[in-house]
Amino acid sequence: MPELRKDYITDTWVVFSTIRSKRPEEFKTSGRLTPAEKCPFCYGHEHMTPPEILAYRKDGPANSSGWWIRCVPNKYPALQVEGEVHRRVHQLFQSVNGVGAHEVIVETPDHDANLSDLSDFQVQEVLTAYKQRYIDLRRDKRFKYILIFKNHGEKAGASQTHPHSQLIATPIVPRRIMEEATAATRHYEATGGSCIWCDVVETEQEEEKRVVSENEMFIALSPYAARFPFETWILPKAHEMAFEDFTDDERTPLARILKDVLGRLHKILDDPPFNYYIHTAPTDRKESRYHWHFEITPRLTETAGFERGTDFYINPVMPEDAAGILRNKSTSGRS
Repeated sequence: MPELRKDYITDTWVVFSTIRSKRPEEFKTSGRLTPAEKCPFCYGHEHMTPPEILAYRKDGPANSSGWWIRCVPNKYPALQVEGEVHRRVHQLFQSVNGVGAHEVIVETPDHDANLSDLSDFQVQEVLTAYKQRYIDLRRDKRFKYILIFKNHGEKAGASQTHPHSQLIATPIVPRRIMEEATAATRHYEATGGSCIWCDVVETEQEEEKRVVSENEMFIALSPYAARFPFETWILPKAHEMAFEDFTDDERTPLARILKDVLGRLHKILDDPPFNYYIHTAPTDRKESRYHWHFEITPRLTETAGFERGTDFYINPVMPEDAAGILRNKSTSGRS
């Protein structure tokens, strides 16, 4: 059973999962080196994964070809779904047994695709699968937080090149989310009822210089204190606490702006490795002042001693410059 252990002093938790070290070498080498005929996420290889949790297909039996979205348990999970959550405290030592969920969302049957090149419909279906898994797992009271994330490229942690995202549900709310929620509450109280992310959207629209792209419902921007070169956030313009609350009307605009931003990064930075993750309210939905958003972070620099020692970041690209480069439609080739 995996285990989560708390830092002596801060609210940082570390997941210890020895099953992850048992992955065969093919899962540790570059995904680019995994040919389609050996890929567990391609048509005809459904037997190479655990039984599917969710699939979108017109007909045919479960765990067979014909799907266009498929969600399966991770074969080498960071956390295990079986069991009850037990917290242990002894002197300075705090731990929680590693109960959670770890799933893979296969975004397309096309082994060599990029998410930015998929059709609007396919990206909408990816987002719908995200939402469906959020809603389902939120009902499990053992899980306090659900993070969906994507690793693209070996440097970003991807062990397979086939387009896919992952989901991890945890029995503890991550420190980063609690810090954001606390800041949101502090801002709300200081301003007499204003959402800090809504204020960010309004202010960045007024200043314009850090806006990358926007449509009627969403905005993409280079944050004022971007930690990484070309870091980009996507936020709903309306106040929305939780990702899983996005409406049918928002599905197409969200798919299009996600494709747009990823396409700009792909074109301008020559298919960089990147991570994206969705920050949303904890599963108890008590943080109504939270405002969900995507964070997209290309992996163009290394996190070294200064960053690790201080939690400060050195970014060699000003966010205004990054936004200007990404905003240049003549180089991105996208609207």
